Amino acid sequence: MTKLSVNINKIATIRNARGANNPNLVQVALDAERFGAQGITVHPRPDERHIRYQDVMDLSKVVTTEFNIEGYPDKRYMEMVKLVKPAQATLVPDPPEAITSNTGWDTIAHQSMLKDIVAELKESGCRVSIFINPETKFFEPAKETGTDRVELYTEPYASQFHVDREKAVKPYVEVANLAKELGLGLNAGHDLDLENLAFLKHSIPFLDEVSIGHALICDALYYGLENTIQMYRRRLEV
Repeated sequence: MTKLSVNINKIATIRNARGANNPNLVQVALDAERFGAQGITVHPRPDERHIRYQDVMDLSKVVTTEFNIEGYPDKRYMEMVKLVKPAQATLVPDPPEAITSNTGWDTIAHQSMLKDIVAELKESGCRVSIFINPETKFFEPAKETGTDRVELYTEPYASQFHVDREKAVKPYVEVANLAKELGLGLNAGHDLDLENLAFLKHSIPFLDEVSIGHALICDALYYGLENTIQMYRRRLEV
């Protein structure tokens, strides 16, 4: 079964626009779990433009599914993760000022650094996942870092899905099979939505987890959060 982890960054963005606590981020996370989310993902950034440090602390006390903290492994991130001890720490290479993640790690150039970081996080009891592009050259070096999983950066798949979905998914199937051979768990995320998710799952049936935020929250404006989460869950049951 492929788990659905709901990224709630956009909920925090809406809350921060007015400076109060509406919508209540913690309540949304609890409701998302009640509606069927099998994990909650956050990506706190240094400028706290959406998820704040205190949000991470508050969520860590109440999330009963898998809490996943994404981020660039700077000092602040490492201290936060080691304090909170989430179920999963997902390492992304984007700089603090980036609007959103837009590429995976070069696990060849950064293998030594990642190896040290992964070991440090695993000592804290976290499962570690590395954000990665669908290029075979990065997978054996990723395995050498000691990471438990890799997360496929799926924006290229999503952008080409309506042009030629078979061509779009082909490199992902190739690297997914390689990851499986190497004994790496497999996550996926970025620009996945109600239209492209089922085909990805059908093509890679052994996906462990998908993390979805932006599209899911946009869909929830029309369909409601409970219904939307159930719609995404159904896309993963192919």
